[in-house]
Parts: sequence; structure tokens; C-alpha cells
Amino acid sequence: MTPVANAPPRPFRVLGIQQVAIGAPSKDRLRTLWVDKFGLEVTGHFTSARENVDEDICAIGSGASKVEVDLMQPIDPAAKPAVHTTPLNHIGLWIDDLARAVEWLTREGVRFAPGGIRKGAAGHDICFVHPKGNDEFPVGGEGVLIELVQAPPEVIAALGAQAQPLAPSSGWIERRQR
Repeated sequence: MTPVANAPPRPFRVLGIQQVAIGAPSKDRLRTLWVDKFGLEVTGHFTSARENVDEDICAIGSGASKVEVDLMQPIDPAAKPAVHTTPLNHIGLWIDDLARAVEWLTREGVRFAPGGIRKGAAGHDICFVHPKGNDEFPVGGEGVLIELVQAPPEVIAALGAQAQPLAPSSGWIERRQR
């Protein structure tokens, strides 16, 4: 597949992985593995009735290379969203300019989950790419919920220099053979 001719350049960059969110009916078993066995530090807790989630926020690494591992359980297992029904609940990406990214991606046909840009559990502005496209916005996460997270200035400074300029929109990601 080749890039789309004359596609507009992206007005933002994906800088790196911000988080991985893992759901289960109970956080207890997740904590046994991620905290007790792997040694991750619990750095915070977040509860939201609106998002039906009770989560422990853990961390790997430090500084700009710190990645959250969110261990999530539903407040009400019968309610939506059902954060425990997909064990790999979502992946979060650091974005250097979230507002411009959402504006551009929307014009490019990307479907976002309801809620718009808002404060997330760690205090950063966030929004979510819907796991499925629809007729109006045909591009989705193909089964994966993707959180876009506004990178703070220190992450942009640290990771922005490492991030490669992105090619114009092509609808695909080139994978390198290693």
C-alpha cells in the first residue's frame, strides 16, 4: 500500500506510549501479578461512576519514559462501560497537541467515543478513539479503544526530539523488519 497522494500533513505527533489499561472483574488478581510479582508501584487511585471504573494507577519507569499501567475493575459489573470485558481495555498515546489532533482526525473520518476532551485519571487532557468506525466516521480502533493523552511540556521536550516527523496521512503504518 502506498501513501495517499497530496494528503495534508498531520498537525500533531504521537510521542510514545502513555499507558496500558487492563480490566478484570476484580483488581485483586491484577495487583497480585503487576504489583506483588512484577514490582510496579501504585502511584494513585481513580474512581468514576460515569466511567464505571475503580482503578489503581501503577507505573513503570520514570520521567518522560514513565508508562502507566492502570488496573481496572467495574464499580457495577452489570453497567456500561464494562471495563472488565476486554482484558486489554485500552492503550494510551502521548500526543503533542491534542486539540489539533482531534480536529484533524475528525476531518479525516476518525470516530471518537462520547465525552470529548476532558481530564483523565492522571490529570491530563484526554479523549478516546472509538473501537469501531461507523457510516459517518469510518475509521476506528478496529476493536481497540485508544486514548489520546495531551503530553505535558516535559514529555514533549524529552520525547518530541526523539519522535520522527510523520508522513502525510496514508491510512496505514509502515512496519520495519528487524
